[in-house]
Amino acid sequence: MRLSALVSGGKDSIFSAYLCESHGWPVDELLTLYPADSDSMLFHTPNLSVVPLLARAWNKRFVRGEVHGAGEAAELKALSQALSGVKDRGLDGVVVGAIESSYQWSRVWLAASLCKLQVFAPLWRASQEEVLREICAAGMEARIVSVASEPLNEELIGRRIDADLIRKLANLSKSVRAFNVSGEGGEYETLVMDAPFFGARVEVRSSHMYRAGPQATLVIDEASLVDHAPPSLR
Repeated sequence: MRLSALVSGGKDSIFSAYLCESHGWPVDELLTLYPADSDSMLFHTPNLSVVPLLARAWNKRFVRGEVHGAGEAAELKALSQALSGVKDRGLDGVVVGAIESSYQWSRVWLAASLCKLQVFAPLWRASQEEVLREICAAGMEARIVSVASEPLNEELIGRRIDADLIRKLANLSKSVRAFNVSGEGGEYETLVMDAPFFGARVEVRSSHMYRAGPQATLVIDEASLVDHAPPSLR
């Protein structure tokens, strides 16, 4: 059983691929769809240009799929074509980072079924807060790169997902306005910068902020891989 992982560079998709590998299902490639519509309902859009670096850091093949046109029909067509390519490359299934999004899950499942691929969603229906805690426990460095709805604001941009931030998000959801603490509803987006299973980490060389209404996004203009710092001698 060899797999392709649908990844955006965010925490859920990378962590799901890692969990599959940890359970003995090798992930051969990271597959990323590049939507024409920045407001895509199906695909994550911020900083997709960094995903090839993540693939290199993890020693995975990177596969890019294009979404030509906007709207659900165009996105489903692109997804079906991309998964057909997975089957053509001799792989058996696809990994997705879905937690509660029935919209995402149902469309990936349908496209994969038509291509006779199995779907692996190791985070499906897990507790949102527990997923965040497990990501931290795995040693992943995932940082918020976009916020899109209240009560979240620009001060969270650049924050690493850690125990303090998880508590802050949970408290905001309970005391101000309920939202998906894992960010799966688009409340915020993340980018994985490093992980214990990477051979190098992502370093941002230049970036700028993009703002539109309640949305604020850190746009990475240039990034590169750098070696992990050697352990200090005591």
